[in-house]
Amino acid sequence: MALNPPVRDWHGKSVWLVGASSGIGRATASALHARGARVWVSARNAAALERFVADHPGAVAVPLDTTDGAAVAAAAQQVFAHGPLDHVVYCAGHYAAMRATALDLDDMLRHVQVNYTGALRVLDAVLPHLLTQAHPSSAANRVATHARAPAGHISLVASVAGFRGLPNSLAYGPTKAALINLAETLYLDLRDSGIAVSLINPGFVETPLTAQNQFEMPALIRPEQAATEILRGWERGAFEIHFPRRFTGLMKLLQLLPCWLYFPVVRRFTGA
Repeated sequence: MALNPPVRDWHGKSVWLVGASSGIGRATASALHARGARVWVSARNAAALERFVADHPGAVAVPLDTTDGAAVAAAAQQVFAHGPLDHVVYCAGHYAAMRATALDLDDMLRHVQVNYTGALRVLDAVLPHLLTQAHPSSAANRVATHARAPAGHISLVASVAGFRGLPNSLAYGPTKAALINLAETLYLDLRDSGIAVSLINPGFVETPLTAQNQFEMPALIRPEQAATEILRGWERGAFEIHFPRRFTGLMKLLQLLPCWLYFPVVRRFTGA
């Protein structure tokens, strides 16, 4: 069942991807560009963004550190100065494996700042613009907005690591759980405002972040495969887009287990 208006034609659409210098963000930006979208790409790594722009004529680089609120606001103003924005994708992320026996508070707070608070800063900067684009003038219009093209679309990239507690995910997992809850609440709040919301929960994807893992990652896929799954999800009008399903389906089943069973199962299969 489609919970958002399906997006099948990207020609002429404007998309701002925050966290697009590598991995899932870069691959998704590239896929959207290939389908005719005008792509704005942001990340801290300005050199990587310029390389992207060189390879994708018409794309625009907006270097940005999402931990800097003033910089986020300025970047949003720069993007919206060129007209309405159809889609905002937050895929900036920080990850380091961590366990409670070696708790690093500074790095935990870094996870929060990039993975969650950064998303809040972007939302604070773009929501007024998207709501202005929507400007429903009557209750009848508000009811009808879900049936027509959205006035904007917000996508948050979380992770299956946010489903339940996992070993080595002391810092990362809670931030992704927060994003999952945030996306669900945004959907409820914005559904009648003409703004679509989707949640992206990848499994293991080959990125600079996962490259540091010292364990075997089941069902590992390439960023380009992740981008294909994301675009398919938007085309279906899905709210939650999770992949690869041979792995994320198992993770969803684990969500249903009672704690007395979940904990020993996870310890057995992870060796924790």
